[in-house]
Amino acid sequence: MDLKEVRQLIKIVETSDISEIEIEEEGKKLRITKRFPSKNGETVVMPAYTQAMPMMPAQQVAQQALPQVQEQPVPVKEEAAPAEKAESAPGKNIVEVRSPMVGTFYRAPSPDADPYVEIGQTVAVGQTLCIIEAMKLMNEIESEVNGKIVDILVENAQPVEFNQVLFLIEKA
Repeated sequence: MDLKEVRQLIKIVETSDISEIEIEEEGKKLRITKRFPSKNGETVVMPAYTQAMPMMPAQQVAQQALPQVQEQPVPVKEEAAPAEKAESAPGKNIVEVRSPMVGTFYRAPSPDADPYVEIGQTVAVGQTLCIIEAMKLMNEIESEVNGKIVDILVENAQPVEFNQVLFLIEKA
C-alpha cells in the first residue's frame, strides 16, 4: 500500500460516518481511527461499530468512495440491439459508468419525477445520471464525460453491485 492510498483512506474516514477502519494487506495491518476533540480540549477516540466483513484490498476500499468510469470499446451486437444501440458502431469510444458502491439504483430523484437521463440524451460532465441508495443515504452518480447515453443497463429500483456497469456513454 503506498502513501497515496493511505491518504485516500484517511479522507474517506474523515468525510464519512465511520470512526475507524482496519485493513490487512500482504501481512501488514493498517488502522485509521477518527479522533474527536472533547469539551475540555482532550482528544477522544469514539468507539467503533464492529461488523464482520470479508477483507478486501485497500485499493478497492479507496475506490468505493469514487464513481468509476472505464473507457473501452464495447462491441454492439446488431441482432439483439434496440434502435438506439444500432446507431453506435463497434469501435467508437464507449465509456462504462460503473457503480461505486452496493445499493439500490434509482433513475429519478423521486418516484413521481422524470428520470435524470434517457437513452439518446446528451449529457455533460457533472450532470447527475442516477442515484444509488446505500444505508439510507442517497448518492448522486454524475457523468465524468461529455457524450450521449447509449444504454441504461439497470432497471429502476433494482439492487446493484460494486463496480457493476450502469450506463454506456458514447464519448463526444
